[in-house]
Amino acid sequence: MNHWLIAPLVLPLVAGMLILLLVGRRGVQRAVSIGATAGLLPVALLLLCFAGNDEFGVYRLGGWPAPFGIVLVLDRLSALLLLLTALVALFALLYAVNGDDRRGRDFHVLFQLQLLGINGAFLTGDLFNLFVFFEILLIASYGLALYGGGGRDTGPTGQSRERTQQARLDGSGTQPLPPGPAPSAARHREPGGPERTRAGLHYVVLNLIGSGLFLIGVGTLYAVTGTLNMADLAVKVAAALPEQAALLRVSALLLLTVFGLKAALLPLHLWLPALYGNTTAPVAALFAIMTKVGVYAILRIYTLIFPAGGIAPDVGTWLLPLALLTLLIGAVGVLGSHRLRVLIAYLVVVSVGTLLAGVGQFSVGGITAALYYLPHTTLVSAGLFLLADLIARQRGTTGDHFSAGSPLAQPTRLGVLFFLGAVAAAGMPPLSGFLGKLLLLQSAPPSQSAWLWTIVLTGSLAGLIALSRAGSRIFWKTKGVRATGTLADLPHIAPPALLLAASVAMTVFAAPITGYAEATATQLLAPQQYIDAVLHGGNSNEF
Repeated sequence: MNHWLIAPLVLPLVAGMLILLLVGRRGVQRAVSIGATAGLLPVALLLLCFAGNDEFGVYRLGGWPAPFGIVLVLDRLSALLLLLTALVALFALLYAVNGDDRRGRDFHVLFQLQLLGINGAFLTGDLFNLFVFFEILLIASYGLALYGGGGRDTGPTGQSRERTQQARLDGSGTQPLPPGPAPSAARHREPGGPERTRAGLHYVVLNLIGSGLFLIGVGTLYAVTGTLNMADLAVKVAAALPEQAALLRVSALLLLTVFGLKAALLPLHLWLPALYGNTTAPVAALFAIMTKVGVYAILRIYTLIFPAGGIAPDVGTWLLPLALLTLLIGAVGVLGSHRLRVLIAYLVVVSVGTLLAGVGQFSVGGITAALYYLPHTTLVSAGLFLLADLIARQRGTTGDHFSAGSPLAQPTRLGVLFFLGAVAAAGMPPLSGFLGKLLLLQSAPPSQSAWLWTIVLTGSLAGLIALSRAGSRIFWKTKGVRATGTLADLPHIAPPALLLAASVAMTVFAAPITGYAEATATQLLAPQQYIDAVLHGGNSNEF
């Protein structure tokens, strides 16, 4: 039996357990965490190659047939998101091991549990297990969101003096600094303290409410249909009696509320800028994929169980307008931001609106545009979060605020990366952001084109203005003398540089990526293939 399909769950789970047993051995913990995360990349590539043949992978845990047992299901969409998660996680972790993972306890355990929850959500074929994996990733994210929340002063590598000395004690080999202030090194105070705690508390409370609504929706579905297997639910909902329609419709709207909260859809988006703007940079980079779990769930549930024009027409009616309003409100937030990290967080909100504007059309063209834009915005947002951290460290106490600060120690290198990220994030030609938005504009039906074109182009203009303003204030409006000792070395610069370079790669390989996205959209809008693969073994490979 081929067990590759369960590897994206086993690798982070086993790594997390091993790291727990290696308390006090940070070097070994790092090695295990990096090894497990790097191992996800070839596994994801292998699964992507399999899914690219238009086959479904079905893994029946315990050998129980669906719908009675738990199944993992691989298709084009889940394979794409597994690869995207592996890429973002690897670069975020490589950045974190330069010192950010020492700012508190259990970073690597939480990181691996987060990957377990995300990968499980993308692979599960059971609605209750989707809830379980949501809870796993949320519990891990609660710890990561508050990780290193003291907001202590850090030097160029992100370590406080006490942590540097502790690194020597725990065997990492780092030499302690001499007593007293670091000579000519810019001191940077990480965002944290009350702001991080407040944002984390809001995030926890909102998601606890969301979890309660999720359980109510799942329970209602089970009471009506007697099953929670997604493929079986699709069959039972399609054959529902008229007197069951009201409860099923309520369930569909409850689930849309929950997934909208996860994705940061208006009016449930306010937690995101505060949280992403105040957590540590590697965590914010990893969280760039977390909102895509909500987008994935909307795509999966409302093309499979509640397809457009079916028993819950409200979803198709409301999703596109809410997506466009989310994009518009995100653009206003981008223009009103006073910190680079908060600006990038609002760009994530804009990207969610852009993605769901494509999904909300429930057409091959709209979903194709969304699936091309999804990896672009995830990789670029993650790279910008890491780059913003490097910029803040070289500006001393000014950090990432849009006010005059010390000249950057590496203005050319960081400036080129910022320009690349700004062009990609704003959707300017010739990079992948422009191609994704062009596909979205072309997909709009005549009845919706006026509003969609206006709001999407307005969002792009707002992003361009805000990023131009941010760049001019950070790189040109400076005061004082340039700090020394704050140079970002290759291990710091490589992760954001490679993430931002992904936009160039997606532009070069736009044709095959668009082809894969179009085939994925076609597969999603033909749910009978998924149903046959899971329930009857049609066009599937049993793992």
